[in-house]
Amino acid sequence: MHKLLTAAEAVARYVPAGAVVGMGGQNINRCPMALVHEVIRQGIGGLTVVGCNLSLPLDMLVAAGLVVRTEQGTGNLERYGTLFAWRRAVERGEVGVGDHSHLAMATRFAAGAIGVPFLPTRSLLGTDLLADLVAAGVAVESADPWTGQPVVLLRAMTPDVAIIHANRADLSGNVVIEGVTSHEVDMVRAARATIVSAEEVLPAGAFADRPEQVTIPEAYVSAVVRQPFGAFPTSVYREYDFAEPEIKEYQALGRAGDAELREWIAANLGASFDDHLKARDPAGTLRNGLAEQMGRLV
Repeated sequence: MHKLLTAAEAVARYVPAGAVVGMGGQNINRCPMALVHEVIRQGIGGLTVVGCNLSLPLDMLVAAGLVVRTEQGTGNLERYGTLFAWRRAVERGEVGVGDHSHLAMATRFAAGAIGVPFLPTRSLLGTDLLADLVAAGVAVESADPWTGQPVVLLRAMTPDVAIIHANRADLSGNVVIEGVTSHEVDMVRAARATIVSAEEVLPAGAFADRPEQVTIPEAYVSAVVRQPFGAFPTSVYREYDFAEPEIKEYQALGRAGDAELREWIAANLGASFDDHLKARDPAGTLRNGLAEQMGRLV
């Protein structure tokens, strides 16, 4: 079935207000920026955002006032600093937080992916995080019935919608991701719907003679969006590197305050992600340089 939609169509159809949104990408790698921009354009609020490292896209959603809760392993841009809008919103009590380890979050997605209500892990044992998750009804301390050793039972996570960015997809929704996938494959399998933006969209059946390349099969994908540079300013392995000046500029605004971030968002989103790219890089010089830089790396 033909699953190609525009970002506006896909977000309007599959991201309702109040949704639990599974976020793809990690830190400054392959974040679904084009799809997040569209969520902000449409003003879809009351969101709970879940993932392992919730980074730049989460901060933009929080700065736009669209997030009420996050459940995650961490929220930062590593050497570029914390997520300032998110941190301030948490400190003000405007956004609730369910802190996990990365492994604990991945375990919850894995449980959702295979359709069981929980999975056991030893992650979180001996930490303060565990007590908070037990109180929230997300985790239960138990014992291995064979050895009696302590384990943690973690409740399955099944997002209403997962949003990810990929290298390639075909019209049927078969998806190819180059490099690290982290939690994304299980997150997509656990989600009720999935939107995938991709650098390139190929005809249906493009991977029929090379099925081993498919990272996520079409059965788990609801919509495909063609969007070159759809992760900008984060990177896509084998496609382009991350745009450090853009990330540093955003972080400087984040340190300055929420009003500065809202002004930046209003001034830079444009009517589409292509408009955003043209505004930030009118001649394409930056994007071409990032592609060349990635070419030298791989």
